[in-house]
Amino acid sequence: MAKTDRTVARNQSYQRKGIGIRERHNERKNENYSNPDIELERSPLNIHFRHCWTTYEKALDTMLEQGIVSTKGLKPDAKVFEEMVFDVNTAYFDRHGGYDYARHFFEEVYHFAEKEVGSQYILSAVMHADERNKGLSEEFGRDIYHYHLHVIYLPVVDKEVKWSKRCKDKALIGTTKEIIHQISHSKKWAYSTKKDEFGREVLSKAGKPIRIPSYSLLQDRFFNHMQQAGYTDFERGIRGSTAEHLDVVEYKVQQEQERLRDTQIRATESEMWLDEIKDRIRTIQPVYTEIQNVDSVGKKKRFGTKVELTVEEFDKLIKLAKFGIKAQSTIENLNHRVREITSKYNILKTAFDKLKEETTQFVEAVREAPEKVANFLTDVIQKAKEARAQQKPMAERKKTESTARQENPWQMKIEQSPPKPNPRNRSYDRGSR
Repeated sequence: MAKTDRTVARNQSYQRKGIGIRERHNERKNENYSNPDIELERSPLNIHFRHCWTTYEKALDTMLEQGIVSTKGLKPDAKVFEEMVFDVNTAYFDRHGGYDYARHFFEEVYHFAEKEVGSQYILSAVMHADERNKGLSEEFGRDIYHYHLHVIYLPVVDKEVKWSKRCKDKALIGTTKEIIHQISHSKKWAYSTKKDEFGREVLSKAGKPIRIPSYSLLQDRFFNHMQQAGYTDFERGIRGSTAEHLDVVEYKVQQEQERLRDTQIRATESEMWLDEIKDRIRTIQPVYTEIQNVDSVGKKKRFGTKVELTVEEFDKLIKLAKFGIKAQSTIENLNHRVREITSKYNILKTAFDKLKEETTQFVEAVREAPEKVANFLTDVIQKAKEARAQQKPMAERKKTESTARQENPWQMKIEQSPPKPNPRNRSYDRGSR
């Protein structure tokens, strides 16, 4: 059966302290790699569509100093770097000519990435051509390499800052003061809601809008872009899967690794939702501060049990009181949502930790002795096939007899039963005497 070619687009976020590992891998700065299939002598064939002139961290610092981007409001451990990896299974490029075809293909993919995140925010974009596909190479008896593209960028969104009520020019209050190019992972990859053909939100059975993962929409946009560019002989990647077409043994190994990554991604998404809710609460918090100021209104003008207010103070008090009632309801709903997401995050994190603990030895074995693990799995699979093959003839014989009984049960009964003696038969009488 012919294999189906499918695209893959993955996105991963990193903190400052974690980007160095990705930089050394992408830019081939290491002298040795745990992946034995990386052939450093072919690294000069790697293609940079965007080359980082310094380290990723120094490039970020320079853009911050020049005011190109901003980290205002971010925590010290916030995720400020992002990486997109674009891929199609190895056999697809091999059938189309290999290196030259991959070079043109990923040049178009890079243009998609520019449109997706902004060319000015891309720090590095490199196509790897030095990773050998062991399974296909052994199958076809020649070296076959797996081509894919790494794009490192800053997740920037435009944040509109408006003039506050403290502005002396009352005409400017509420108008746009400036637009900040803010780094924000949660806002860059915020969830979208599913909509019907009329543009209305589709609701779940519980009456809540159905949310669509942002990474799934990235897959859709990537696939559609390449189709429009003329690359039409592959399918969109399977939803929720990053599996590549590998030989049986490699696929078994990758499945275990994917289980770990999938659980980690779900935990990361829950953490992202939690950060989003906290951001929304922080935007409401200033309202509470303003409401507290209401306590001081009129305190200096008390007459017994009465308080004298100016018209301006009275209008402000009424306005804040109404807004406070609405804000209280909103905050209670958000706090309830935070508790739900926190509970879900804790469950996923517990499941991930347990799965990681259970597969630690297996992943370590694959890293230290991939050939021995592969041979072991091959032996297990082969023995299972042989056991099924031995059971197959017996199962087919039983199936044939069962089919025959269903088609002609009376005939089967006659054939299996011995003939009964006839007392009227004379030869029988004589013989019996």
